[in-house]
Amino acid sequence: MQQNALMTVRVTERRAEADDICTFELRDPDGGLLPPFGAGAHIDVHVAPGLTRQYSLCNAPCERERYLIGVLRESASRGGSRGMHDDVKQGSLLRISAPRNHFPLVAARKTLLFAGGIGITPLISMAEQLSSEPSEFALHYCVRSLSRAAFHDRIAAARYRQSVSLHADDAPGTRFDAAAILAAADPDTHLYVCGPAGFVAHITGAARDAGLPAEQVHVEYFAPPALSVGPRAPDAGFEVRIASSGRRFPVGAGQSIVEALADGGVDIPVSCKEGVCGTCLTRVLDGEIEHRDYYLSETERARHDQFLPCCSRAKSAVLVLDL
Repeated sequence: MQQNALMTVRVTERRAEADDICTFELRDPDGGLLPPFGAGAHIDVHVAPGLTRQYSLCNAPCERERYLIGVLRESASRGGSRGMHDDVKQGSLLRISAPRNHFPLVAARKTLLFAGGIGITPLISMAEQLSSEPSEFALHYCVRSLSRAAFHDRIAAARYRQSVSLHADDAPGTRFDAAAILAAADPDTHLYVCGPAGFVAHITGAARDAGLPAEQVHVEYFAPPALSVGPRAPDAGFEVRIASSGRRFPVGAGQSIVEALADGGVDIPVSCKEGVCGTCLTRVLDGEIEHRDYYLSETERARHDQFLPCCSRAKSAVLVLDL
């Protein structure tokens, strides 16, 4: 199946998992197998015309007959989660992409998983995979209240249930101490964290304080961190050149690269427009990038060969894109 091709799936089950959280089971309408995926993968779901959102797959990667996604109804929804909760029913047909994985598991002897709220969705798939391998892992699942803990029954019945610790603000005896957990971690432990920006910052800060190497800390954001308040120089304009055609596009000070290209008839797939999801990831052949995303690691940024044009800009006068 081509990377950008879409397929049609049917919602065969919709289930309320917790307060404001529903899961949707997706299957091929003709009963066929779906493209394989690895733990940490996500799919693009076309919720409505012009409205695409990314949702992590939260079933076991060995399951080819179905995909399972979990969706939190966001109070400040821009249409995606509201559309899923209000309009998508059992029996509905959806157009989705093949799975993509920007948050894959790395082979390690020991693994720590930290989920904050709806950040459990990719990590429960990782727990499923790790439980079938000869490796040691622990999953710490943090929620504000037990009523907002998705997959509670599934975890309680899982073969890996002894490896899961549920930490709820309203449940006595479940206090979460990231510093203590990470201080006791072996130096070769790999850490995965997904959840709200503040939760991610807390875990990664504790990992840094514990001396865990940055390359062993893997992060997936569901929303961008709040920007620090402070003065910043005004954006300067620059130029983007398309390598295949040689066409040049000026990018204004208050304009994104995606917007400038769209004005000239060149469309780049985009979803979050905030540098979180990675949908618009584009190769750069020449020029100096000013990275403003929350998607690429520091190692990936240092290569200077890819960026997210929905939010990042150029430090040089020209950027040459592999388009």
